[in-house]
Amino acid sequence: MQRVAHAIDTVSRRVGHAAAWGTLFMVLTTAAVVILRHVFSIGWIWLQEISVYLHALVFLLGAAYALGADEHVRVDVFYRDMRPASRRWVDTLGTLFLLLPTTGFIFWSSWSYVFRSWTERESSHETGGLVFPFPSLLKTSILIACVLLCLQGISILLRLWSASPEHDTQATQSGSS
Repeated sequence: MQRVAHAIDTVSRRVGHAAAWGTLFMVLTTAAVVILRHVFSIGWIWLQEISVYLHALVFLLGAAYALGADEHVRVDVFYRDMRPASRRWVDTLGTLFLLLPTTGFIFWSSWSYVFRSWTERESSHETGGLVFPFPSLLKTSILIACVLLCLQGISILLRLWSASPEHDTQATQSGSS
C-alpha cells in the first residue's frame, strides 16, 4: 500500500512542480501584456488568454500537490488540538464523504462540457483569441484535476490506514510529555 501511495504522491509532486513553473510563465505573460498595452499601445487577445489559461492550470493542476503536501486550506480550529487517531478519522471521513464525491461529481458534470469542446473544435470567442485545441485542452484539465485529486485522496487513505496504531499511541504520548 505504501508503494502505491508513494507512486501517487510522486505523480502529484511532479505535476505540482510543473504547475509551479506555470506561475512564472503566468507572471511573465501578464507583465508582457501590461507593458505592451501601456508602453507600446499594443494588445494581443491571445496573449491575454494565455495568461488566464496559465492561471487556471496552476490552480487546477496544483490542487492535488497542495492536498498531498497538506498545504490546502483547512479550518484548523479543532483539528490542531486533536489526537492523531482522531485526526486519522477526520481525514478519512473528509476524504470519503467530501473529497471523493465532490471530485467525482465535478468529473461527471464536466465530461459533456469537455467532450462538446473537442467535438466542436472550440476556439476562443474573442477575435484574435486562441484557436483550437487550446480551449479544449484547458477544459480537459478540469477532468485531469479531478483524477489527480481522487488519486491523491486514495494516497491519503492508504497512508493513513497503513500506519501502525502503535505510531498513534507513541505520537500521543510524546506530544503530551
